[in-house]
Amino acid sequence: MAAAMPQTTTATTGPSVRAALVAAIAISAFTLSVATFELSMADWPSGFVLLVVVPLVALVFFGGIVWSATLLLKIRSGGAKFALPFLICALTLAILAYAPLHKIALEQNFRWHRQVRERIVAQVEAGELKPNVSYNKNLIALGAREPNVSAGGNDIVVDETDEGTYVLFLTSRGLKRYFTGFLHVPPGGDAKKFFEFEDKPPSQLVYYDKDWYFVAN
Repeated sequence: MAAAMPQTTTATTGPSVRAALVAAIAISAFTLSVATFELSMADWPSGFVLLVVVPLVALVFFGGIVWSATLLLKIRSGGAKFALPFLICALTLAILAYAPLHKIALEQNFRWHRQVRERIVAQVEAGELKPNVSYNKNLIALGAREPNVSAGGNDIVVDETDEGTYVLFLTSRGLKRYFTGFLHVPPGGDAKKFFEFEDKPPSQLVYYDKDWYFVAN
C-alpha cells in the first residue's frame, strides 16, 4: 500500500496540471479573441456587447487569474509546473495592457474592406447611390446586396457639401449616438467639417491614407 502512494499522487497531479493548463489557455484565448475582435461584434446590439459580453469576459478572466494564483500554493509539493497556468494568465494580461489589439483590428478592417468601400464612394459621388432611409436624409442602406462594410445594419452616412461628398463607414454604433468609423473625405476636404462634428469636434481623428480617416464623436 505504501509503495503505491507515490504512483497515485503522480497520476493525480499530472492530469490536474494538464487540466489547469488547458483551462488557462482556453480562458486566455477567449479573452484575447473578444478584445481583438470586439470591433467585428459592432453589428450586435451595442448594449448587449458593452453591458453583457465584455463585462462577462472580464469577470471570467479575472476569475481565471485568481484561480491560477491559488495553484501557486502547490508549487512546493507538486513542482514548478503549477506556476504555468498563472504565467499564461499573466502573459495574457500583459498583452491586453500593452499590445495594440484594437489598432491591429482597425488596420485589418481598413485593408480588408478598402476596395469595396472605395467603389461604394465612387457610386455615391456618381449619384448611383442616394439616401434611401425615410427618417434620415443622410443615410444610405446598402442592404444585403453589398458586403457588410458598415456596422449597425450596413448603413453608410453621407454628407453632400460644396467641396464634395463625405462618406462614413461605421465600425461601431454605441449608446447615445456615439459612433466610430472610417470617413472618406473629398479631395482637399477636412474631416472636422463632417456634419456630425458641427457641434463638437471629433474625439478621435486618425489619418489612415489619402482621403481616409478614422473618426469617433
